[in-house]
Amino acid sequence: MFQDAKACVRAHYAALSKADPNTVAGVLAQTMTPDATWRGFHPFNDQSGPQDVAATFWAPFLTAMSRVQRREDIFFAGDNMIEGHQGQWVVSMGHLMGLFDAPFLGIPPTGKIAMLRYAEFNKVEDGKITDTAFYCDLLHLMAQAGVYPLPPQTGAELVQPGPMTHDGLQFDDAAPKDGAKTLEIIENMMDSINRANSLEHPPTPQEELAMDWHDDMLWWGPTGIGATYTIDRYIRQHQQPFRTQTENRQFYGHLCRIAEGHYGAFFGRPNLSITPIGGYLGMPASHVPCDMRVIDVYRRDGDKLAENWIFIDMLHFLKMQGLDVLQRMDSLRI
Repeated sequence: MFQDAKACVRAHYAALSKADPNTVAGVLAQTMTPDATWRGFHPFNDQSGPQDVAATFWAPFLTAMSRVQRREDIFFAGDNMIEGHQGQWVVSMGHLMGLFDAPFLGIPPTGKIAMLRYAEFNKVEDGKITDTAFYCDLLHLMAQAGVYPLPPQTGAELVQPGPMTHDGLQFDDAAPKDGAKTLEIIENMMDSINRANSLEHPPTPQEELAMDWHDDMLWWGPTGIGATYTIDRYIRQHQQPFRTQTENRQFYGHLCRIAEGHYGAFFGRPNLSITPIGGYLGMPASHVPCDMRVIDVYRRDGDKLAENWIFIDMLHFLKMQGLDVLQRMDSLRI
């Protein structure tokens, strides 16, 4: 079902592993269409075609990081049914590891191993990549370099592992019924949130989450929020701050939502907007609606979700509140 699409993306990654700042544009041109759409986090944002993608992200990244390895934890594909974005998409998640030997976006090098946490969606048509969402955790890289710009987060900050079951690399196609089951549970989980928000007497947060999540759930949140373990700690360390320190949440939907086997994922551009009313991420109230660009990756265990890896464009979210993290960091350099 998905072997051609998976082979295209794996060839794309194999070629990238041999690229350098001078050759990466040509390497990308081998597997991307000339007008391919590429969506990145701030400050990379939206790009078109391999030349712009190389100049904006890959050449600067490969200049800063030497001996880069892709440490992949999850890889799967699926048929996306979102209107306007139908087709076969391939998801990859893990870390890009390298030696941090030169500045990147003004982040000072450490001369040590650095891990850029990433999740990527690639749409494949006729053997070429035509659409990409590449989301990476830049706050995590800043924390590794000792220039983390926010107050202490509520969850744990760490290099996040892959699935507990170590079966996330689905190079062979999984049974369609398994992916359908995973997607059904993910969509039920999203409906549970909407139902709870609409009820006059909603369930408790514990009751709401227990419908779709195992009690020992692992929520691998982005740096700025952090990782949490178990339903109770998730509520305390993420859900409660999010729900009490923001308001006017508006959901815009997704551009891609797929599943294969026990894994599923979605992304939006943006997924939602929220209005910070004070305290969220340690920031003062802005009372300005701010967008969240998000990727979520899930692992299903039986009839419930067990693990969730989340990527949020924090730098874009903070910039909408008036804090340009990269500009501020640059202004502090002597």
